Amino acid sequence: MSDFFKSFGYAINGIKQSLSQRNIKIQIVIAVIAIVLGFIFTIRPGEWCIILLCIGMVLSLEITNTALEHLVDLVSPDYNEKAGKIKDLAAGAVLVASIFSAIIGLIIFWKHLLSLL
Repeated sequence: MSDFFKSFGYAINGIKQSLSQRNIKIQIVIAVIAIVLGFIFTIRPGEWCIILLCIGMVLSLEITNTALEHLVDLVSPDYNEKAGKIKDLAAGAVLVASIFSAIIGLIIFWKHLLSLL
């Protein structure tokens, strides 16, 4: 059982390490804005689930992207075209998730934002 709890410690350490990255900080700020808007506009439970799923997906992909970048740097410290492609693909996955999450956020919050005008 102690190995089980150790694994949580390792995971928390990984999350802490990711917080030193600029992009994860930007994603967290955007997530906080979405959460605050959710409370302000009292979105429905289903909408909360979608927003939280998007936040979790983008943050998880950002952490995975950072891990892949570190792995590629470890395996290929010198410039390598294939290593660059791996980094670009991982970053692309984060970008795709971020774009679709932003679209989902607009769909959910659009009617509320229009009511302010």
